[in-house]
Amino acid sequence: MTRPNILFIFTDQQTMRAMSAYGNPHLHTPHMDSIAASGVRFEKSYCASPVCGPSRSSLVTGRMPHETGVNVNGESIDPAIPNVGQLLKHADYNTAWAGKWHLPESYPSVGLDSVPGFEMLQPAQTSGRGSDTDAGVADHAVRFLERQHDRPFLLGISLHNPHDICGWINRHREPSIIDDIDALPPLPDNFAVEPEEPEFIQTCRQRPHYGAEGLNTLNWNEDQWRFYIHAYYRFTEEVDALVGRILAALRDQGLEEETVIIFTSDHGEGVAGHQWVVKLMLYEEPATVPMIVSWKGHTPAGAIDTEHLVSGVDIVPTICDYAGVTPPADLAGISLRPLIEDPTQPGRDFLVSELQPDTERPELRGRMLRSRRFKYVAFSEGRNPEMLFDMETDPGETRNLARHADLGGELNRHRQMLRSWIEARGDDFAVPR
Repeated sequence: MTRPNILFIFTDQQTMRAMSAYGNPHLHTPHMDSIAASGVRFEKSYCASPVCGPSRSSLVTGRMPHETGVNVNGESIDPAIPNVGQLLKHADYNTAWAGKWHLPESYPSVGLDSVPGFEMLQPAQTSGRGSDTDAGVADHAVRFLERQHDRPFLLGISLHNPHDICGWINRHREPSIIDDIDALPPLPDNFAVEPEEPEFIQTCRQRPHYGAEGLNTLNWNEDQWRFYIHAYYRFTEEVDALVGRILAALRDQGLEEETVIIFTSDHGEGVAGHQWVVKLMLYEEPATVPMIVSWKGHTPAGAIDTEHLVSGVDIVPTICDYAGVTPPADLAGISLRPLIEDPTQPGRDFLVSELQPDTERPELRGRMLRSRRFKYVAFSEGRNPEMLFDMETDPGETRNLARHADLGGELNRHRQMLRSWIEARGDDFAVPR
């Protein structure tokens, strides 16, 4: 086969460090780790937006949420924008999708026409729990892999967990008696909330709708926070087992050396950093995701890229590159293939993530610009609307440097980079001055 198959697997709400290959000793993800063992794992990997729908729109189009028209959950991609299924289908790839779509329906009807560009393998679901749906998603993916393929395929597999942590938080609002506390993971080093945290974030902590899980943590003690982290890691291990079933089917069909595997997640999870849960914020834990590209016999095995900044918008140009398909010229992402084949290439100087955290107040917005060393965050309103972190000396984001006079030049440099990006991408976010 001259053109490889593409297996695009992604989970829902998996922060980058929720994977043992990324150095986390508090969970065990052997199947996700096996993808990293045969490929390249990126250490500076971010979602385009820390919430399902907007991020997913970027994963399948290579454009930012403000360009796709999906700024919050429940919105549809602008029909004038092609998704990766349409791009590869026009290049004679067999294109199929198993699992959650969420643009806007979580699980569209099965068949050829419910989502442009893809054969939808997974029937519509009424359950919102990965524990109810993910096994079926894996079943449909395995059946697709077991077909006889007379042309290369693109198979997207969207697994729901560890998203079930949202329901877990809602069921555990009050502190409870916890057995074997000593076995729970420790609290993160950045557990404390900064006293001068931006007012924008404080407002989001009190939001009673659209990601209101944070309200349910107000009475938690430290043991309850540790119990929550433990539960989140168990949901991650559950979905890892299903990733293993899919990879086993690929091997059993003799397709491993003919298939590029891309593994990521739509966004991360707070995991108690800054006492944050779930998503909808631009701190590292909700904004970072795993990113692994593996093609057995072609990509370096077990390589770790600690230098290049990568984003969910890079998925489409990367898939197109391996498939030999010319992507649209105006994508926000870049192909990761050149960086994989020649790690000495400089890559991008910065990337951007977008945030619209409130469906009832669309004026509340944020932008994150991650440069090689610093991370700059700007919010649309409230006291202390900016954050600047030195990610080399403060990876936990515990010291906001935006109000330090000696960092004024660095702050202005990042403001200007964001303004230039906004102008180039047609965004209308107003950067503070």
